[in-house]
Amino acid sequence: QVQLVESGGGLVQPGGSLRLSCVFSGSVFSRYTMGWYRQAPGKQRELVASITSGGITNYADSVKGRCTISRDNAKNTVNLEMNSLKPEDTAVYYCRAVRLGTYYFWGQGTQVTVSS
Repeated sequence: QVQLVESGGGLVQPGGSLRLSCVFSGSVFSRYTMGWYRQAPGKQRELVASITSGGITNYADSVKGRCTISRDNAKNTVNLEMNSLKPEDTAVYYCRAVRLGTYYFWGQGTQVTVSS
């Protein structure tokens, strides 16, 4: 019923910026908590940022002050703006939707590589 498609990944130099976008295809997008996760080679998948249906945001300590998550309910999208990128930000970034703590949906991921 729900599909998530990420875009915006790519190669960026350290200190650069990137904007990731996730398009939600399905019903009642506004009721979902949306989040961005990432998984670096050899590492566990971790939460980067999330935003609830009520607009409450949460960020991993490693990205606080450098990332901003936002949602546009009119367009069924959630975005992640990343600034001052570091090599350690290199990972596959995944979009996730969850509702009622029970229904989970994942996107296929988009690669972000931070390197000079």
